[in-house]
Order: sequence, then C-alpha cells, then structure tokens
Amino acid sequence: MPVGLFRVCLLVITAIVNHPLFFPKENGTVPENTEEIIQKMKEREESLRLEQLRLEQEIADQEATQKALEKAAVVVEESKEEKVRWDMWTALSMVIFLLIELWRQDFQEGNWQDVGGEEDDMAVLGKAFKGVALPNKAVLASFYEKRILGTTGDMARMREMVEGFADDLLEALRSVCNRDADMEVEDCMGVGSMYENWRVRKPFICDLIVPFAPPEPYCFRCQTWCSGDSFPPDEQGYGTIKVCRADEDATGCICDKTKLGEDMLCLLHSQVSSTGPSSEMEDLLCFKNTQYLDADQVMKWFQIAITKAWNRISHKYEFDLSFSLLDSPGALKIKFKSGKSIAFNLTPVVQYENSDVYFISHFPRSSLAADIPSSTHWFLTFAVYERRFIQLVSKTLPANACHVSCLQILSFLHGKQCSLTGPSGLTNYHLKTVLLHLLQARPSQDWAPEKLEARLQDMLKFLEKCLHEKKLYHFFIGNGKVPAELGFPIIFQRAEPLNLFRPFVLRRDIYRKMVDTFHEMLRNMSALINEYTVHNPLAHTNGIRKE
Repeated sequence: MPVGLFRVCLLVITAIVNHPLFFPKENGTVPENTEEIIQKMKEREESLRLEQLRLEQEIADQEATQKALEKAAVVVEESKEEKVRWDMWTALSMVIFLLIELWRQDFQEGNWQDVGGEEDDMAVLGKAFKGVALPNKAVLASFYEKRILGTTGDMARMREMVEGFADDLLEALRSVCNRDADMEVEDCMGVGSMYENWRVRKPFICDLIVPFAPPEPYCFRCQTWCSGDSFPPDEQGYGTIKVCRADEDATGCICDKTKLGEDMLCLLHSQVSSTGPSSEMEDLLCFKNTQYLDADQVMKWFQIAITKAWNRISHKYEFDLSFSLLDSPGALKIKFKSGKSIAFNLTPVVQYENSDVYFISHFPRSSLAADIPSSTHWFLTFAVYERRFIQLVSKTLPANACHVSCLQILSFLHGKQCSLTGPSGLTNYHLKTVLLHLLQARPSQDWAPEKLEARLQDMLKFLEKCLHEKKLYHFFIGNGKVPAELGFPIIFQRAEPLNLFRPFVLRRDIYRKMVDTFHEMLRNMSALINEYTVHNPLAHTNGIRKE
C-alpha cells in the first residue's frame, strides 16, 4: 500500500514538473527553430547526396581504369604469346630451311663428281646445243691429226731446252746469294699444260715453279683458309705465310700479344731484339711491321736475284734474257739472234708443310692476280697433284685414250673464239677441271679413242651445266674420292668444296661475257674444225660468227 501511494505521488510530481507553464518564456521559440533545423537537415542531406554521387563517380572511374589496365595487360600478354608463337614458327622455319640447305649441299658434295654415272644425265642437250651439229668422228680425227698432233714433238724439244737453262740459271742464283741471309732456292718443277701434254696454241710457254725457304734459324708457318683460322668467303683458296724462328712456338711469344710495362722485360727476347724486328722481318721479305711474307717483296727479291744470276752466266750463251712482264717475278723471254724467242715462267713458291701443295706468289697470264686480297695472301696451287692424277689415271685407260685429245680440242676452239670475240672469264684451267671431274666419274673404257665425239659432248654439256648453275668445283678441294696413291693432304679433302665460278656471281658483266663466248664457240665449232681440217688459211672467217 505505501509503495503504491509512493508511485502515485511520483507520477503527479513528474506531471507538474513537465508542464509547459513551468518553462521560461524564451523556450517558446522552439517551434520557430524547427523549420530552420529541417532546412539545415535538408541541405546536409543534399550535400551528403552530392558527396555520395561524387564518391560513386570516383569508384566508377577507378573501376573503369582498373578494367582498362586489366584489358591492356591481357592484350600485352596475348601479344607476348603471339610473338613467342611467331618466334617459334620463325625459328622452326629457319631450322627447316637450314636442314634443307645442308641436305642439298651434302647431296651435291656426294654427287658433284657422279656426273657420268648415269647416261640419262647427259642424254638431253641443253639450250645452247639446239641447232648445233658436232663434227663426226672422221672429221674430228682428221682435225686432231692435222692441227694438234704435230705440236707434241715441238713441246718436248722446248721443255728439254728450257729445263736445262733454268737449272743453270738457278745454280748461278744460288752462287750469288748470301747463304746466311738470303732465301734458299730449291730445284724447279714443271707444271701446267706443257708438262701434261695438252697445250696446243702457240706460243708455247713452260711454267716452272721454284720452291724457296728462309735461312736458318727461320722457318715458314703456313695458315690456310681451311686450317681453322678465320678467313672471309672471298679469301677461300688463299693462305698466309708467317716467318718465325724454328725454335719459336707457333703461337709466338706472349710479349708480342701483351703490352708490357716500361719496367718489364721479356726473359726470352732482349731489348735489342725487341726494337729491331721490323728491319729484320723486312730483310726476310715480310710485309712492313708484320711477320707475314709479302708477295711483292718476294717478286722484287727474285727479279734482282735472277738478274744477278744471268749476269754471271750470260757469257756462256748466244742469246739475250729479259723480263717479259714486270708484274710477274719470273716471266722470262729468251731472244735469239735470229729473231726467234722462247718464253717461260719461273715462279717462286712456298711448300705447304710436307706436301706438294704450294703457295704461289703470282699467276702469269692470269686475271687471278687482280683478285688477290692483299700481298700477304698467297693462292694455293695443286698443279703437281693435278699432273700426277692425270698420269695415274692414264695408266688405267685404253691405249691411245681420248681424254687428252678432248682437252686439246676444247682448248684450241676456246682460244680461237677468244681471238675473235676477245678474252673472257673462262680459262683453260676451267676446261681442265671439267676433264678431271669426268675422268673420275666415267669408267676407263669410256675413254677409248673411238669415243672421242661422245666424250667431247660430255665435256661441253658438263661445262654448260656449270655455267648455268654458276658452280664449278675445284677438283681436289672437298673431294673425298681422291686416290690414296697420290698422298693428297687430308685437310683439303675434308674442306668445303671451292667454287671456281664464285667470283663471277657478283661480277655479272664478266659472267655474261663468259657465257656469250661459250655459246659463240658452240655455234662456230663446226666451222672452225672444218676450216682447219681442210687447212685453208684464207677462209679463216668463213662461216664464223663474231659478236
């Protein structure tokens, strides 16, 4: 009961206290401030809404930027994948191309000499042979007998005379040279067409090579393009000759390759020797400030030595001796009082190691000298092995085989054509290379004398094919089928085949001239052979076409 009364009293008191009449008068403005509060609340709401819109816009922009970045990343990734795929296909294509090219080269290397293995390869004449009628066997035999066969005896007599004089001249050369300082000259050797019995055109010129070596204690160290040293493609077939002391390592002393300090000396070389090798090397016919043998220096030394030697023995002979070409070291001419003359070449060479391959300084009567990269680059000649190969094969051929006859006829016709239309890039050495390939490719019985016409056609077809493809490979370089009896160096057999027509690939004018000369020779062949068969010198232009 008291608790209930207490609650009623508390309720009454609370109602009285909260009655409006008990508040002061200033509280009567509350209803008026309500509208202002509502207005502020609306403004605040509007500002919050604008802020919300701004934030939503920023979020949307960020999302758009993020999507753009993600899209760009996807594009970049796809492009990378595409590039990787493209690079992969490119690499795969290159690998396939290289494999095809290697297969093609291997196929060529394995078959470039098998030109006579199948008759079908030469059953169809090329375009150049259309309308060309080769003389028959009887005409060819008559032509060979009347025009070519009679020159054999003249060549033998001339070889004997020139060799005897050359031996005497070289002996005199040795006597005038200083054995302690000058080069040591060895005996000469005959090479080329005069010693392979296929030269037919006059004047007859004997080619003799003379090996020489440096005085003791020096020696030659030869480097070729196929010996592992880096040679550019245009220097294939060439090499360099380094003059070294015999006791010096092939790589040379390290003081030649390393710049020593001023207070350091090489224990192997004194200060005097380190300051004087330049003049010493020049005395040894090296190029200035190098150890490499200079062909021009060799030419000057050899010409001076030949002149001194001739002055010593000239009283023994009733003829004069002179240099016929000043840009060749030993292009000599014997002039008799009767007015007749004999020309021969005595060319200094350097032996490659213990083989019969030689570095030759100059090529008389050849355009090869103009193509030599520098005077320290020497061309390699395989003339001794070429002569031996012909001699070796000749022993297996039938009696009176026609291989030499084919080369003689082609050489004669080519020379006559060049006299009409001017010289071309095609040389007798190219014709000889064709014969060497066919000698290796065809069986021995195919070179019987009655097959002269067929083999002559083979040589022309093979040469036409080489001209069309601009490829005529050197017979020995890269040829793994060289007979072992020759003792040919294995390093050259394993080398890449050397294309003798490579210089003409970039020199289109010379190549065009060479092809035109060959075609003109084919068209004029019958006329030339018939003309010299009947031996009518007044008809020397009848039926012959000129460019």
